[in-house]
Amino acid sequence: MRFGFTFNYVQTKAPGPTTVSLAMTAANRGHEVWAMGAADFSYGADDNIHAFARCAPAGRYRSPRAYHKALSGESARMETITVDDLDLLMLRGDPSAEIGHRPWAQATALDFGRLAMRHGVIVVNDPNGLVKACDKTYFQLFPKEVRPRTLISRNRDEIKRFIRDEGGQAVLKPLQGSGGRNVFLVRPGDRPNLNQMIDAVGRDGYVVAQEYLTAAAQGDMRLFLMNGAPFQYRGKYAAFRRVRAGSDMRSNISAGGKLRRAEVSHVHLKLAEAVRPKLVQDGMFFVGLDVVGDKLMEINVFSAGGLNSARIFEKVDFTAGVIDALERKVNYMRSYGRNFSNIDLATL
Repeated sequence: MRFGFTFNYVQTKAPGPTTVSLAMTAANRGHEVWAMGAADFSYGADDNIHAFARCAPAGRYRSPRAYHKALSGESARMETITVDDLDLLMLRGDPSAEIGHRPWAQATALDFGRLAMRHGVIVVNDPNGLVKACDKTYFQLFPKEVRPRTLISRNRDEIKRFIRDEGGQAVLKPLQGSGGRNVFLVRPGDRPNLNQMIDAVGRDGYVVAQEYLTAAAQGDMRLFLMNGAPFQYRGKYAAFRRVRAGSDMRSNISAGGKLRRAEVSHVHLKLAEAVRPKLVQDGMFFVGLDVVGDKLMEINVFSAGGLNSARIFEKVDFTAGVIDALERKVNYMRSYGRNFSNIDLATL
């Protein structure tokens, strides 16, 4: 099978994350695996989608670091491929990483992925669904009972009123972004600095003001969903917990959070079931839910990471389960002559 994986950048992508591990697992099974960045696509005069892509030398790789070194090194095959000839393209770039840096790159892979679907390439997650999820307004389309109380605004007075109604305590974060960047916890004593906090978050766009969940003091859980359901492989759930470092309110690993083993309960499964219909409707094959207490804080549909962290605690290779699912999708397409929409194939 011929697989493609998109990155923001190929050569500078840090080794070890979920995308590199997925590509390595596919390559170790003997599939032809191509990696391409947001700047590598082109629409040819032949009406086909092309990309300048890299393929690591054939072999069996023992670690994501070794695979990434081979993929980004001089021994890798580097050529312009026809994306339309791939069996499957997995979109794993993070649009929020391009904010303020390469704004043109935020939707590049989505646009070219959507074009590649015309010629029978399975594209996951479905690019039309991803377009709807380019900022945190997507989160508001899910049932109210699974979400914290939220205001999205650029009106300073409206934001202040929301915080006051929340008892003087709320979370402020940008409408676009990830990794815990520009996230503030407003406390009752922060009133003198509130204008500066709102201005800092709203510098690049709209502000999300959100109910503060006291359960956040115990950290959060990342629970992976695949094909719209909690992802299990060999009887283990793909999940892990993140706890705060010191007094920092953020549990993100990039913000210094610590990893712990997760216990998936009926509360988490109930949340997953509540969001399942919308995720299936939008063709979201692989998703990460961030759960605090009995509420969802984020739904990560672009490049949900941490699958290797779940592996550390559960002692199973979850990337193998993802590649199993991708292989099944390609076999469905071959067997049925693609008598399914991309959304159907994305979540079968």
